[in-house]
Amino acid sequence: MNDISIMKRKAAVLLTGVLAASMLLAGCSGNNASNEYVSVGGYKGIEVEDIEEPEEIDDEKVDEYIQAVLSQYSTQEEIKEGEVKSGDTVNIDFAGKMDGEEFDGGSSEGFNLEIGSGSFIPGFEDSIIGHKPGESFEWNGNFPDPYTRNPDFSGKDVTFTITLNYICGETILPELTDDFVQTVSEESKTVAEYKKEITKQLTDTGTADFDAQLQEAAWQAVLEKAEIKGYPDGELEKVKEQLMDPYKEAAEAEEIELKDFLQQYYGLNEEEFEKQAEDAAKDSIKQKLVAQIIAEQEKLAPSDAELEKEYETLAEDYGFEDVDSMKKAAGDEEILKDIIIQNRVREFLAENAVQVKK
Repeated sequence: MNDISIMKRKAAVLLTGVLAASMLLAGCSGNNASNEYVSVGGYKGIEVEDIEEPEEIDDEKVDEYIQAVLSQYSTQEEIKEGEVKSGDTVNIDFAGKMDGEEFDGGSSEGFNLEIGSGSFIPGFEDSIIGHKPGESFEWNGNFPDPYTRNPDFSGKDVTFTITLNYICGETILPELTDDFVQTVSEESKTVAEYKKEITKQLTDTGTADFDAQLQEAAWQAVLEKAEIKGYPDGELEKVKEQLMDPYKEAAEAEEIELKDFLQQYYGLNEEEFEKQAEDAAKDSIKQKLVAQIIAEQEKLAPSDAELEKEYETLAEDYGFEDVDSMKKAAGDEEILKDIIIQNRVREFLAENAVQVKK
C-alpha cells in the first residue's frame, strides 16, 4: 500500500469521529444550548454512573510489573544431553516434503514444541521421543483425513526431516540490577529509581484510564439527551460518501466490484452497507454539532497558538510522523480543529459531571 493510500485511510479514521462542516452557532444560554440544527440541555452537571477510582499503586503491584518485564528478557536453559521423553519441551528444526517437494508451512527453525501437546499431526511428536540433542532423522507419516487446517493436505503422505537442537530446561530470569535497569529504561539508572518510575507510570495509567472512562460516560450521557433538528444542506450525503470512500478504494485496489468486496469481507450487500454508512454519518454529525455548540457557549475553542500545540499531540496520538503529514492525510484542517474541540468538550463535561451510585 502506498503512502497516499495510508494517509487516506488515516483520514477516514479521523472522519468517523468528527466532521469538517463549519457552522454558525446561536441561541445559547445557561445550561442549555440550541440552534437550528441541535438542542442540548443539562450538559453541565450531567449525571453518570459512579466510576471506580484508580487503585493505589503499592510495592506489590510494582513488583508484579517488574517481574513481567524480567520475563520478557528471560532465557531458557539448553540441555544438550539425555533423551527426550513425553512432556519435555524441545527445540527443533524441521522441514516437510510431499511428493519430494517442500510445502508452505511445513518448515521451521528453532521451534519450541511440547511433546504430547498434540500441536502437530499424529505421530510427529512421538517420533522425537528417545532421540538425543544433536540428532537428525526422518519421519514418514500422513495428514489426517479430513485435515481441517488445510483440506488439500487431507490423507496425503508426508516426510519430515527433524533436527533436535536441545531439550528446554528451566526458564532463567535476569537479575534486577542497575545494569539491567539501564537496558530497559531511558530515565532510571538504579533499581530504586526504576521502581519510582514504574510507580509513577502505573499511577498515570490508572488516572488516564479513569479520566477516559469518565469522559466517555459524560459524553454519551449528553449525546443521549441531545436532539437533532436537522442537518446542514448536503452535509449528510457528503459525510456518508467520505465514510464509504475507503471501502470503494479498497475494492478498486483488489480489482473487484464493491458489492463482491463487501460480501466477501463484511457479509454485507450494498443496501446494508449504505444504511450503515448513513447511520454512522448521522452519528458523526450529531457529535460534531453537540461539541461545537457546547464549545461556543463555554468558550472552549482553542487560540491559534494553542491549536498548533494540540496539533502536535494529536499527530503523535494518531501515529503520524509530524503535523504536516497529519494535515495532508486529513485533507481539511477543519477536521483536526473539530477533533480538538470535541476533546476539550469531553474534558469539560467530565470535570463538571456528577457521579451517582447506580
